[in-house]
Amino acid sequence: MSIPLVILAGPTGIGKTEVALELAERLHAEIVGADSMQIYRFMDIGTAKPTMEERSRVPHHLIDIRNPDEEYSAADYARDATRVICDIDARGKLPLLVGGTGLYIQAVVYGIFEGPGRDETYREHLRELAEEYGNLALYQKLETLDPLSAHRLHPNDLVRVIRALEIFHLTGIPISAYQATATTPLAAFTPCFLGLTTEREILYDRIETRVDAMIETGLVEEVQGLLQQGYHAELNAMKSLGYKEIVAFLQGQTDLPTAITQIKRDSRRYAKRQLTWFRKYQNVLWVHRTPDMSSDQIVARCLEHIEMWRANL
Repeated sequence: MSIPLVILAGPTGIGKTEVALELAERLHAEIVGADSMQIYRFMDIGTAKPTMEERSRVPHHLIDIRNPDEEYSAADYARDATRVICDIDARGKLPLLVGGTGLYIQAVVYGIFEGPGRDETYREHLRELAEEYGNLALYQKLETLDPLSAHRLHPNDLVRVIRALEIFHLTGIPISAYQATATTPLAAFTPCFLGLTTEREILYDRIETRVDAMIETGLVEEVQGLLQQGYHAELNAMKSLGYKEIVAFLQGQTDLPTAITQIKRDSRRYAKRQLTWFRKYQNVLWVHRTPDMSSDQIVARCLEHIEMWRANL
């Protein structure tokens, strides 16, 4: 028998944490994080990680499980999340998968395309190109060969950009074509997919407010501490949104106002890519957040859908 699984997805800054906590408390659920940055220890402010107080309200899983210099793939996540979800279900609780990393959610719910093997010679060639001409040169190459994948990735996500180019090099088929076929849930789970959205202007305002709050609560000091611990600027984790801009500031490559502006701009772009990813799935209940809508109202709407889903299990 497949395991019931509630999924709460949405773009950065939409307010998933607040809604997830309320849902989990009412459903006696446990939260399974689906965020590719919240897996890292010591990176709390820039990843908008749930606070220790919030985590004390409801059990959380797959947060703070790796150091910033450790590799962790979507396949690793799918393995760990499946194990955690099965354990939660075995204890009579409801697993609630929460996050904005579409690839993580896809890997768990719909399976992951492993792709062909690696071509180390070609990968090294791509790394040399990136070193000589910059990450943007590889990203623009991907835009030409596989615009759908490029749209979903950040230009500085060098690992995934290289992998997408490598797959096209080896097979002649874009990775997005493989991923497009994975829209039927795996037999292991019976998912209830909830998505949060709002007007673009409202979301962008929320993002800007959140970035300002991150700076006020110590993002610069957090990044400085990471560098002092030996987590250098070339690590994938340190090249992520919100961290690479502050690293550039601390290294004297830009000023703080410019770094903040870049974080806000790239966060808006990231939110747009997230929504594009989630909208490819069918049977998603999209809860549209209006300015006058309280969290309680959003939770109530989600609960209505969950109860109908449960009735059909």
